[in-house]
Amino acid sequence: MNTFNNDFWRALDSLVDNSEIVIDRPKGTAHPKYPDFIYKVDYGYLKNTSSMDGAGIDVWIGSGEKKIDAIMCIVDLMKRDSEIKILIGCTEEEKQIVYQTHNETEYMKGILIRR
Repeated sequence: MNTFNNDFWRALDSLVDNSEIVIDRPKGTAHPKYPDFIYKVDYGYLKNTSSMDGAGIDVWIGSGEKKIDAIMCIVDLMKRDSEIKILIGCTEEEKQIVYQTHNETEYMKGILIRR
């Protein structure tokens, strides 16, 4: 991993370390607009941050050690936007679930970038 990559991950660590994580969609709950979609991993955001959609930066919180282990880069064709989602403490199985969640439809695609 080169210095530029290390700088990116350190900056992301700093952002997360200095932000409150709010889990507003716990594992096992339904999406507020799409009740057939059930979250399989805790989902939330970093309080007092902003992402491309104007809301807080999204986070997936897994069952492992609470450190950043990957990001998802998403393109949403319905909303016509893109953003990143930070994965914190996600096991390999949870990373796969998050990846599949963002690639299930023709309207949203994402790539997983591991730390």
